Amino acid sequence: MPETQSSVKEVIPDIGGNFALDEAVIAVLPSGSRVLECNSFGTSAWTRTARILVQLSNGTAKQYFLKCATEGGAVMMEGEFNSMNELYKLAPSFVPRPHAWGRFERANPVTHFFLCDFIDMENEMPDPVTFCARLAEIHVNSQSPTGQFGFVVPNCHGKIVQANDWDPSWRSFFTKLLVSFFQTEIGINGHWPEYEQAFEAIVGTVIPQLLDPLQAGGRILKPCLVHGDLWEENTAIDLSTGNPVVFDASAFYAHNEYELGTWRRETIKFGRPHFNQYLRNILPSEPAEQWDDRVRLYSLKFNLAHMIGWPGAPFVRQEILDDMKYLIRKYPDNPKTSSEPAEAVNPFVDPMGSV
Repeated sequence: MPETQSSVKEVIPDIGGNFALDEAVIAVLPSGSRVLECNSFGTSAWTRTARILVQLSNGTAKQYFLKCATEGGAVMMEGEFNSMNELYKLAPSFVPRPHAWGRFERANPVTHFFLCDFIDMENEMPDPVTFCARLAEIHVNSQSPTGQFGFVVPNCHGKIVQANDWDPSWRSFFTKLLVSFFQTEIGINGHWPEYEQAFEAIVGTVIPQLLDPLQAGGRILKPCLVHGDLWEENTAIDLSTGNPVVFDASAFYAHNEYELGTWRRETIKFGRPHFNQYLRNILPSEPAEQWDDRVRLYSLKFNLAHMIGWPGAPFVRQEILDDMKYLIRKYPDNPKTSSEPAEAVNPFVDPMGSV
């Protein structure tokens, strides 16, 4: 009887280490495959990763990428498999092909895995023209299976479980998502009265003014499949084709502009060229004059996720507060009594102009 591994490091050792592949992973490889090599490969903040080399039944060699996690691993791995699978259906050359997720047979603590094709890639910023065209295709061609906002299974942004139950209202869906991340962030980084008061105004005053109009007056807001965590660490260039690829998805069906929220963060390399190219493929939702403010609102969720994953970054918390204050000034509780007029933003000229 095989021994039970006692830690995730024994399942997949440090970078460069070889290891014996768990029987549960072998079981999902193509029939007749022979495992030639398994070694730890790459780095990940919340998981362990490895490259597997196998010989298929026809004698050809094939490589797979393996990711595994212990605490919360089932939700993370099932969520990532389904996220990548939905994206792969729409853009198979843009996403490594997902194969399976499951649970190791001999690991303690309990360990879950996700298996997909291995792609030799270079971590370079993708060309904005090509990348944004491919991303826009996914947004345009995707169809929510329920016609609502949400996802088919629970999944995670990093290691944080997302509130992604189906909801016909984008305002309702996004509010629940944002509130859950804010509450988690407060629990980790501590109370800050000014910050918490500002957030109450965002939820009670700003979100209704920015998101309700998207589905008011006969407007229909299509739920689009989004990657959900699209920054430079989750994109690369496929060395065999020269084309961009994306991975580590936290997908759900959302307002397509939500995808751009993370690009607005100060530390992210995606920026003005990518906004401009994206808008050449998909015009802003109506009311178009609120496009820039909606993207600023969506960026709050991604900055909160950063504060949860990497606590103790006061400059990021200050960025969140500054963005909230900007939106509160522009969308006060009683707009008619505001002495500060709202400034219209022309996204076709400079979508980052008010950053």
